[in-house]
Amino acid sequence: MKPRIKAPVVSLRILPSAMTVAAICLGLSSVKFALDNRPTEAMAFLAVAAILDALDGRMARALKVTSRMGEEIDSLADAVNFGVAPAFIVYGTLLSQSRVGWIVVLLYAVCIVLRLARYNAMLDVDQPAYEKKYFVGMPAPAGAIGAIGPLAAKMQFGEGWWTSELAVVIWMIGVSLLVVSTLPMRKIHTFSVSPNMVAPLLAALAILMAASILYGYITILVIIVAYVIHIPFAIRTRRFLAEHPEVWDDKPRQQRAARRAIRRAQPHRRSMMRLGLRKPDG
Repeated sequence: MKPRIKAPVVSLRILPSAMTVAAICLGLSSVKFALDNRPTEAMAFLAVAAILDALDGRMARALKVTSRMGEEIDSLADAVNFGVAPAFIVYGTLLSQSRVGWIVVLLYAVCIVLRLARYNAMLDVDQPAYEKKYFVGMPAPAGAIGAIGPLAAKMQFGEGWWTSELAVVIWMIGVSLLVVSTLPMRKIHTFSVSPNMVAPLLAALAILMAASILYGYITILVIIVAYVIHIPFAIRTRRFLAEHPEVWDDKPRQQRAARRAIRRAQPHRRSMMRLGLRKPDG
């Protein structure tokens, strides 16, 4: 009998960590391009790092190779890619001549680290199921996209009030405060899509991908505006869920129907709140 030849075993356990390390290298490379006055390449590398960051965790769960070490590496990668790298990019391209520029980017980087630390600490806290649909404060990747917004505006529209020292400083402080705030931000993967909306959504995704290639700076600005607009809706829906535990186990469509029914049953509530009126007792 011929001896059985064992096929070489290729372990995929290292793949998620390898993606995380690659994301760190891309994030730091984006800093180099920013310092070399190549902002387009810097933003592109930062975008690819963000994509790898979004995929490595899902890859680890799909391969069932999640580990505590992998989680720590991922958190450190987030601090580098979404805290340190955007801070250097903004400073090198927009605030290098500003007296308070370094202070502002330090504030941003520290806020990103604090936000990541709070996120890791909350993983072990028991919360209602609906809380898993929301981030507490702006997530680090969204913060990084928000931070480079003035740079994207400069690359698209040239110099203007949006590139002035005061405007960039105020913008960076605003992003930093959103990052460490307690405002709810809806997680994208928790949105439900009805079957009849799948095809239009895929078509919109194709348009977005084409736009990101042809009009990358405009796409960044549109994403920022859309994310800011969604915040009030996230606050309202989370408040509704907190006040109505009876709908926690319902499907999203049923929750929306319940919310509409409650609004119809209280048509004058908003007007009374604006006028400071109270419902009479008795």
